[in-house]
Amino acid sequence: MQNLSIGMNWTLISLLIMLGAYLIGSINTSIIVGRLKSDIDIREHGSGNAGMTNTMRTMGKLAGVLVLLGDVLKAAIVMTLVRVIFRDTPEYIYQYLYIAGIGAVLGHNFPIYFKFKGGKGILVSIVAIFFVSPIVGACMLAFGLLIILISKYVSLGSILGAISSLVFAFIFERGDMMLMAFLLILTALTLKMHSSNIVRLINGEENKIGKKKTEQQSAETLSVDKE
Repeated sequence: MQNLSIGMNWTLISLLIMLGAYLIGSINTSIIVGRLKSDIDIREHGSGNAGMTNTMRTMGKLAGVLVLLGDVLKAAIVMTLVRVIFRDTPEYIYQYLYIAGIGAVLGHNFPIYFKFKGGKGILVSIVAIFFVSPIVGACMLAFGLLIILISKYVSLGSILGAISSLVFAFIFERGDMMLMAFLLILTALTLKMHSSNIVRLINGEENKIGKKKTEQQSAETLSVDKE
């Protein structure tokens, strides 16, 4: 009976953490900045993605920086709250952090406040990974940035960075199967949210950093992302 009670308590707490993290993650900074700064819905401009890259391309560097800070902050708040609230239960703390990280990314990608259409979750994922494994988070970030610098494709850096987290976890955190499962889920979400980018990369149609798209390309990109 005691084991059953512990199991029920763990399940209830996990569900509450997932829900709380999802609700906080659903606060989409890109959409909010777009409406406050330019009175637009960022999802109707550029690539149609409610994230930092599209915000920067559409509204400028300041708007992009605000989105960067907002997305990092909300993820950090979620993970910090879990660390503080459950500091006296070290045997469960990492399990709760994994659940919170996934909840925050799901909220960012599918925000309940904005008709379930949000961003692609890269910044939120990176922050969540830093909280559970700083070494994996740092290596993933460095590798992703390197790919972006070499290729000039933000999407390619995001995709390969996410995949690299599994490799770095195998190198530095070998044997931690829960961490591997956490990273596998985040990587799967990244690949799903970048499915249209993958198609454009394969077809040589993806937009590079610093390259302005024609109106026709922008319309085609928005059409693909909405599918």
